[in-house]
Amino acid sequence: MGEPERTEITWHDHQVTRQQREALNGHRGCVVWFTGLSGCGKSTVANVVDQLLHERGVHTYLLDGDNVRHALNASPAMLGDFGPEFAQRFGLGFSPADRQENIRRVGAVAELFAAAGIVTLAAFVSPYRADRDLVRRQVESSGPGAFVEVFVDTPLEVCEQRDPKGLYAKARRGELTQFTGIDAPYEAPEQPELHLRGGERPPEQLAREVIEFLAGAGHLGAK
Repeated sequence: MGEPERTEITWHDHQVTRQQREALNGHRGCVVWFTGLSGCGKSTVANVVDQLLHERGVHTYLLDGDNVRHALNASPAMLGDFGPEFAQRFGLGFSPADRQENIRRVGAVAELFAAAGIVTLAAFVSPYRADRDLVRRQVESSGPGAFVEVFVDTPLEVCEQRDPKGLYAKARRGELTQFTGIDAPYEAPEQPELHLRGGERPPEQLAREVIEFLAGAGHLGAK
């Protein structure tokens, strides 16, 4: 085997600090991480939160699971134009390892947004507790308390009834494998900052619970 690839990279501090960016925005940067089963309502609630914060003049950005997989974390099939070797090396499917890498990449991007003083909303199934905990450590390494885990807790039967993408039906028929909640596990958060009952309240009410928490925790400044 050849010599291992050498990694010679250096972290460069910027002249404009995180605190200066937050002062300019008028609020703190943070990551609000919505997790739950497919169809639990996390993207819907996150979108309402995004809208409400925007109306308050808060600088936000929403990272959605499906949207991110259109580019940053595209599948091998979507990267076919780059050639099969490239596609297999960098494309992400839904195996446990690919799910882990998906969340690792998203966590790195979310941390950059938060460091820029932006309230960053992330809506991902993110089924593995260890992956979410890794993102928490990454985000809080530069901003203590800046990671807010929101568990949108909707019963599996309710998610299946909604099934907006028809994924549960395909999984039940065996057309999809390694689908979270059917033949792949979901590890619920043990101590989330917010536990939303997704099957009991409308998205607007759940979104306001998130806003109230962020305001009470001092993430929204004086806006």
